Amino acid sequence: MFESIRGRSVLVTGGTKGIGKGIAAGFANAGARIAITGRDAASGERAAEELTAAAADINPAGGEVSYISGDVSDHASCRAMVAATVGKHGGLDVVCCNAGIFPASPVAEMTPGELEDVLATNLKGAIYTVQAALPALTESGRGRVILTSSITGPITGNAGWSHYGASKAGQLGFMRSAALEFAKSGITINAIMPGNIVTEGLESLGPEYRASMEASIPLGRLGSVADIANAALFLASDEAGYITAQTLVVDGGQTVPESLQAMV
Repeated sequence: MFESIRGRSVLVTGGTKGIGKGIAAGFANAGARIAITGRDAASGERAAEELTAAAADINPAGGEVSYISGDVSDHASCRAMVAATVGKHGGLDVVCCNAGIFPASPVAEMTPGELEDVLATNLKGAIYTVQAALPALTESGRGRVILTSSITGPITGNAGWSHYGASKAGQLGFMRSAALEFAKSGITINAIMPGNIVTEGLESLGPEYRASMEASIPLGRLGSVADIANAALFLASDEAGYITAQTLVVDGGQTVPESLQAMV
């Protein structure tokens, strides 16, 4: 599966932990060459080593993962991390715009700085990264852009996350118009919309919190980072070459029932 991914050059922003790290692992296991970005060099280098070693254990032809320092909220940094990826891999085929933050802040208390931080990372960061990558993706002839959006904002809401929801809905507005511009170059752009996914921070919230989350999901479990990685691999593959400007909800059916009673 996903044989067309082997050897391709992939950039995953925010790839040092959580969903981004899971996406990078999926591409590494499929034999791609991956650059992950983040602001913390120590954790980034450690993640790259872990992912490379894990991929080699799973697949003798597993891909190599390298770390590149980058801050997606900074336009110049986005250009630099794309240039570094192209320099290292000799090109760029797939960009996964995954970097994101989600601090809680009620609308009545939200500061201009809090709003700007979320929009700068989640929305502007995705646009800056794609802008920087366009020449290399065009040269690739098989360019793929994959946005990590969310069910929060485009479909559902969560108190305290209005700025986050706006940023994730904004990504989809960007995607649809950008798809029309990119199509002539053979570049596709699509978005994955995760539901509740198990990441490093979940265990600290306790078993009762996790159980309450699971109770809202028809499949009865939280998603894994591998579930998101598999979606990204499909959208990056040759088999998905005729798909663009689309969203793929990966939420275990969470957004389907009208209420908990509807799941009885």
